[in-house]
Amino acid sequence: MEIIKTNLDGAYIIYPTIYSDDRGCFFESYRSSVLEENGIPTSFVQDNESYSQYGVIRGLHYQAGDFAQGKLVRVVSGEVLDVIVDIRKDSATYGKHISVILNDVAKKQLYIPPGFAHGFAVLSPSAVFSYKCTEYYHPEAEYGILYNDAELGIDWAIPEGDRIVSEKDFKLPAFNNHHPIK
Repeated sequence: MEIIKTNLDGAYIIYPTIYSDDRGCFFESYRSSVLEENGIPTSFVQDNESYSQYGVIRGLHYQAGDFAQGKLVRVVSGEVLDVIVDIRKDSATYGKHISVILNDVAKKQLYIPPGFAHGFAVLSPSAVFSYKCTEYYHPEAEYGILYNDAELGIDWAIPEGDRIVSEKDFKLPAFNNHHPIK
C-alpha cells in the first residue's frame, strides 16, 4: 500500500498494491498496521454500502460533536467522484475541498477524518460504494451542506439535467449556514 497525504490535514489517498494475472487480481483493501503507521485511525465500528445509478449525488453529509465520524471509503464496482469539505472551524483549510475519482479499476481509497463533510457523484452506469466508519450512525448528530453551494464551487462532473439528488439533500443548508465542527 502507498499512502499519500492530501492538502487537507488528516485526509489521505490510499493506493493498494494490485497483483494481476490471467485469472484476475488480488489486493489488500485493509491492513490496520499500515494505516496506523501512517497516522490513520483503525478503530472502525460500522461498515456501510450503497448502490446508486449514474447521476446520483449523495451528500454533503457529516456527524458532529461526540459522534463525528472518520471514514475509509472505496468503490467496489463502478466509478464515483468523491468529495470532501473541511468544516473544522479552526483549520487552515476550513471551507476547502478536494475531489478524488474512486473506481473498481485503480481500487484506491480515501480516508476522511472527523470534521469533514462528505459526498459523491456516480459517474458510471451504476456504482457500489463502501465505507468503514469510526463512529456509529446517530441521526440526532447528522448534518449536511447543500451539494451545489456556490461558495464551495464544487464541480460534480455531472450535467445539471442528469443529477439525481434526494429531497433531503436538496433541503440542506448553504455552507455559511451549516453546523460547524470545532
